[in-house]
Amino acid sequence: MLSVVAGISLVYDLSAGLLLLAATEQMAGWFGVPLPSPVIFAKLCGLFLVAVGIGYVLPLLDPVRYRAYLWIFGPLLKGAGAIAFIVDYFVNASPASFLLFAFTDGALAVATLAALLRRDLRAI
Repeated sequence: MLSVVAGISLVYDLSAGLLLLAATEQMAGWFGVPLPSPVIFAKLCGLFLVAVGIGYVLPLLDPVRYRAYLWIFGPLLKGAGAIAFIVDYFVNASPASFLLFAFTDGALAVATLAALLRRDLRAI
């Protein structure tokens, strides 16, 4: 189960990062937001997502050894990301399209948490 969640997260983060790097202007248009100024901020977010996605190769291949990565970038980062998108939607009136990221990040955070806890409970 941990490998499955790692694989899905790998594809999700890598895809989002590459898309953000390759089609920064189009993504801003799709989500109804202005292009950041300077655009390097969006490009850095894309690089971050690519790095996180590539990092999922380790727990994909050896989920027991790389559990810490799953904890940090699953429930912690994706959970915090989901909360940040929801808060931004209500506090800063960001576009409703941002809630898509809240949903996908939140779903992956919960799925990763469930897989991690399931494994932990089996060890007891």
